[in-house]
Amino acid sequence: MSHNTRDKRGQQKAHFPITCIISPLSVTPFTLYLFDKFPSVHLQNQQTRIAKTRQKMLRLSFLFLAVTFSFHPSFCNGNAEVTVLMEIKASLDPENKHLTSWTETGDPCSGSFIGVACNQYLKVANISLQGKGLTGKVPPAISGLKCLSGLYLHYNFLTGKIPKEISSLTELSELYLNVNSLTGEIPREIGNMTSLQVLELCCNRLNGPIPSELGNLKKLNVVALQHNRLTGPIPRTLGDLAMLERLDLSFNRLLGTIPINIARATQLEFFDVQNNSLSGFVPTALKRLNSGFNYNNNHDLCGAVFSSLRPCTDLDVAMINQLEPFTPTPNTTIPINIPQSANIMPHCQQTHCSNSPNLRRVGIIAAIVTVIAALSVTLLAAVIVHRRRKQRIWSKSETPDHKFSIQESSRRSGDYSCAWDPTQTSPQKCGFCVESTSLQSFNLEEIESATRYFSDANLLGKSKFSAVYKGVLRDRSVVAVKCVSVTSCKADEAEFTKGLTLLTSLKHDNLARLRGFCCSKGRGECFLVYDFASKGNLSEYLDVEDKRSTYVLDWPKRVSIINGIAKGLAYLHSDTEKPGMIHRNISMEKILIDEQYNPLITDAGLLKLLADDIVFSALKVSAALGYMAPEYITTGKFTEKSDVYAFGVVVLQILSGKSNLTASIRAAAVDRRFDDLIDENLEGKFLEFEAHNFARIALMCVDEIPENRLTMEDVIRQLTYSV
Repeated sequence: MSHNTRDKRGQQKAHFPITCIISPLSVTPFTLYLFDKFPSVHLQNQQTRIAKTRQKMLRLSFLFLAVTFSFHPSFCNGNAEVTVLMEIKASLDPENKHLTSWTETGDPCSGSFIGVACNQYLKVANISLQGKGLTGKVPPAISGLKCLSGLYLHYNFLTGKIPKEISSLTELSELYLNVNSLTGEIPREIGNMTSLQVLELCCNRLNGPIPSELGNLKKLNVVALQHNRLTGPIPRTLGDLAMLERLDLSFNRLLGTIPINIARATQLEFFDVQNNSLSGFVPTALKRLNSGFNYNNNHDLCGAVFSSLRPCTDLDVAMINQLEPFTPTPNTTIPINIPQSANIMPHCQQTHCSNSPNLRRVGIIAAIVTVIAALSVTLLAAVIVHRRRKQRIWSKSETPDHKFSIQESSRRSGDYSCAWDPTQTSPQKCGFCVESTSLQSFNLEEIESATRYFSDANLLGKSKFSAVYKGVLRDRSVVAVKCVSVTSCKADEAEFTKGLTLLTSLKHDNLARLRGFCCSKGRGECFLVYDFASKGNLSEYLDVEDKRSTYVLDWPKRVSIINGIAKGLAYLHSDTEKPGMIHRNISMEKILIDEQYNPLITDAGLLKLLADDIVFSALKVSAALGYMAPEYITTGKFTEKSDVYAFGVVVLQILSGKSNLTASIRAAAVDRRFDDLIDENLEGKFLEFEAHNFARIALMCVDEIPENRLTMEDVIRQLTYSV
């Protein structure tokens, strides 16, 4: 943004930009520049007292504004971040094929820049460009986005090194660069990124050692470096990460031993080192991870409690004692990790050691006592683990409705945690955590993997506030993932949580089943995971011109679908099992069809999550399609009779096979002229008494006077009597 000024002769006098004031130090030059250039300062009568007073007041005003804006976080230099984004674009997408929406004149916080999201201070906080086909490099210029909290560049074709300048992003919590062709070493400077929680660099061509500086990142809970060409030892510092849950170093060229302190990481649930060249003793404590610990194809590893490993030798134990010194404090309990097959070598501090028989017998006795003690401790630990396992199994059997607890599901091996859950005070948890729910917990890795990183090939539909993707979970089940921007949701946390609770309470055969829920602060999105309806939505079955098309529903299917929709709406309106609710947005697009042609009403309760302007936008679309009850236009309120009106419209559409309900179709329903009412694609294959009953019920439902309409309970009764 700029201003041009002109002097008395009308000539252009100055051109200056209005930019962001970064600190109070810039107040003086900024203010003086304005004093010299702003035309109103040059008063015509400089000799008068009034003019001088006005000039002083104007100077003070400029000074006040400059100081105020220099401290206000929302007064930002948008041009500066646009410049940085254009540098990033040139590097990531050198052929300008995928980031064409990034323009110098655009506003990155308006939603026009694909994959860019801003925070409340209009600073770029998120770049999500996974799976976009980018062929460039990660630029050092990325360091200019100081407020960036999430960077998602995975599943592209990026090359080159990871720039060390990326370490300047001290607010970054999630870094995803996996599944590219990056080379070079992992920058040691990453150890300065103190906010980092997820470091995902797998499936590249990275080489060199794993930086020990990663141990400085105390918030890390995921480190994924698998499928690279990393060499050297596993840094002991990784065992100092108290919040580490997942550590994957598999399929590299790592050497040396497994540090003992990694086994002591209390939060660790998944540790994979398979397909490396590791050697030496495997800490016994890793046995607690069960299947979460993978160590195959490391031929020189040994261990006492791992059946597939060779027994350890004296040399292995000596190597461990040399590489992993352990000095206990007075209050420390020394863990016994010595293999049962090892011989205990007495340490001698004298110049010459005696080989007398007495000392030899003492050594043998000491070894036997030590081995017995080790066996006792191992047996005791096994008993404790067995009891705890029985307790867990017992607890699960007592609560069959809770398929996964938060501790077990959101921290399962191989999964990442989402960074935000609106129902929890802890920012580390993920999944659906509202009380008294039986929903499965999901996290960001599962969502991305299921949808193939939200690929366009999996996109089922898109609206102004959401996108729906087809997904396949690890258990091979097919789901539909609805992605909703956080900015489209209720700003009030209590209202948002109330909406989530409502969603979880809905359980009916004719409602789309919500399987789980997840939110990601880094991506700025929430994900609703529903069962997949393989036959699409009812709108796809309208206006079919080919009589042989699979989209022509026969009469029995239409009868079943109408009955199912009625039952689903009656369940929503009923307050016997739950508080009654109004759908508000019934349409053919909101009714899905499963494999058996059962109707599933979707988006029930969803409007409770969305911001008012988003809801209003959705309702405008519904009104334009003819589903909105006439009284809403005058009252602006919804009642159960509003849903009944929309149901009547849907019934007439199913009968006629038409999306546009003309006056002639309604007249045909009134006069029972079925040749003009019933879809001609049926070729007369329908039952007239059923068609008459459906038409009669539909006409009563779309009566302009709400009091004349049926209730959904009345509809169910009349449909039942007609059978």
